[in-house]
Amino acid sequence: MIRTNLEKLVELAVGGSAGQAAARDSGGRPGFDGVAVSPLSFSGINFTVKVGDSAFDWAGAHEVEPGVGITNDCEESNVGLMTLACIGNEAVLVQSALEGKDARLHGTPGVVTGKVSAGRVLVHFPKRVVDRLAVGDRIQVRASGMGLQLLDYPDVRVMNLGPRLLKSLNPSEKGGKVRIPVAKVIPGKLLGNGVGCTNGWTGDIDIQSTSPESVKEYSLDQLRLGDLVAIADVDCSQGPRWQTGASTVGVVVHGASRHSGHGPGVNVILTSPKPTIEPIITRKANLAELMGLQ
Repeated sequence: MIRTNLEKLVELAVGGSAGQAAARDSGGRPGFDGVAVSPLSFSGINFTVKVGDSAFDWAGAHEVEPGVGITNDCEESNVGLMTLACIGNEAVLVQSALEGKDARLHGTPGVVTGKVSAGRVLVHFPKRVVDRLAVGDRIQVRASGMGLQLLDYPDVRVMNLGPRLLKSLNPSEKGGKVRIPVAKVIPGKLLGNGVGCTNGWTGDIDIQSTSPESVKEYSLDQLRLGDLVAIADVDCSQGPRWQTGASTVGVVVHGASRHSGHGPGVNVILTSPKPTIEPIITRKANLAELMGLQ
C-alpha cells in the first residue's frame, strides 16, 4: 500500500441546496461553427443523466452535469463547500420539501462526484431519491480529503480526492511511480477553458470537444461522465500549465459542449510536474464502477 496521512485528515460538515436549472442567456449562443446552441447552462436536479453515462450528444445541453448540483447562498459558505468537498465524500439529504411523506429518504447516502467552476458541487444519489428531490432541498457533505498526501511522493499533489475514492482506486507503485487506473490518456494540447486558473480545488478544466477531427482522432466521444483520465504534459500543482513530462489525473465531471474552447470538464485529483504518475488504462476506470454507484 502507498503510504498516506489519512489518519491526520480532518472531517467537516459542509452543505448546500439542490439548485435550479438555469440558462445564461434568453436566446441561443453561437457555437464553434457559428450555429446557435441552447443557452442551458447547468442542470440543477438532473432526472435523466447520471455518472457512468456518455459525456457526449445530450440534446439541448451545454456541459450537462450528472446527478444533483448543490450550492450555498452564502458566498463564504459556498467557498467552503467548493473547497472542502472531495470526490468520493458521503452526502446525505437532511431537509426536504417532502418532509414527513418521504422521511425514509433522509439519511440515504449519496456520493460527491465532482465540482464545476460556476460554483456547484455535484452529488450522485440513487434514482429513488433523485426522483423525489425538490429545488431547495438541503444536502450535507461529510467533507474529507483536504491535505491528503502520498508521503513517499512529495512531487505528487493530491487535490479533490476523498479517502473512499482513494481506497477504490487502490493505487500501486512500481519503479518509483504511482500507478493509477484511467479510462483514457488525453493530450495536454486539447485542454481549453480553465487553463490558467490558479486554483485547482474549486473548478474544472475542459477537454476541448469543438474540433470534430480531434474528437475522432482521440475517440473523445467514448468518454463517460465519471471517467478517470490522464492528461499528458500538464502540471496543475499551482494551476494548469504545459510542462513536458508532467502528469495529471482527473475525473470527468460534466459533458461536452459546442462552445469554442469548451468540452468535458475534469477535476484534478493527482498532479505532478514530473512523470511520476503512471496511468494504467482500463475501461472500468469510472466512478460508477469503482464506487458501485447505481
